[in-house]
Amino acid sequence: MFETLWEYLQYPFVRYALIVGVLVALCSSLLGVTLVLKRFSFIGDGLSHVAFGAMAIAAVLNLTNELLIVMPITVISAVLLLRTGQNAKIKGDAAIAMISVGALAFGYLLMNVFSTSSHLSGDVCSTLFGSTSMVTLTLTDVWICTVISVIVVAVFLLFYNKIFAVTFDEGFALASGTGVKRYNLLLAIVIAVVIVMSMKLVGSLMISALVIFPAVSAMRLFKSFRSVTVCSVVLSVTCALAGMVISILAGTPVGPTIVGVNVAVFFLCAGLGALLRR
Repeated sequence: MFETLWEYLQYPFVRYALIVGVLVALCSSLLGVTLVLKRFSFIGDGLSHVAFGAMAIAAVLNLTNELLIVMPITVISAVLLLRTGQNAKIKGDAAIAMISVGALAFGYLLMNVFSTSSHLSGDVCSTLFGSTSMVTLTLTDVWICTVISVIVVAVFLLFYNKIFAVTFDEGFALASGTGVKRYNLLLAIVIAVVIVMSMKLVGSLMISALVIFPAVSAMRLFKSFRSVTVCSVVLSVTCALAGMVISILAGTPVGPTIVGVNVAVFFLCAGLGALLRR
């Protein structure tokens, strides 16, 4: 097994995938704890569908650099989703459902009407589930992910106290002079950027699992915000590496394999947490 893995590691795209997987897992788990505690975890699901629709537009326009379309549209949608979710007439879960389903349907419709590919179903499957995305990663993707990850980690560490306050008690944070709307907006923009960064590796339908599962698993074991965040990062990176190694050796799709490992770890943490409480 180790000899086979070593042989695969000689290919550059495998090394790129491992690096990108670790960076994606790190960033998504940092934000996941806050999103889960704020009961806004499905924002990742909604924005990933928006990113899929944006990728369809980029494909129709034959753009060589999809980020020129995908990144702005996803960030704008994150801002609109936050604003709409605060509207008394349209609650947050309804806003996410509207944007999510609408963008997914619009993207698939565009790909169906304007696509020149003879393998439309394969292209859609790859985009949604990350079926063949590992082999398409380039050195440029690695550098882009590295820069984005450094920015995300720096933002989280720099504004850690503000994020903590906004996560647990927005009313108190507002009364103490913290710009709650400003930091909520910052979180929405950062999660949009992370989702765009993640799409190529795990697929748009799998991204929200990377945000939710490590955070929820860590909450089964720890109670403090800092401990849960650290544990979430460790679990997320470990599951991402394990999922990619299994995917390489077994020839399974990358995204679903990583999510499957996360699901298994969640049940393991849930059982361990129950034993510790007893």
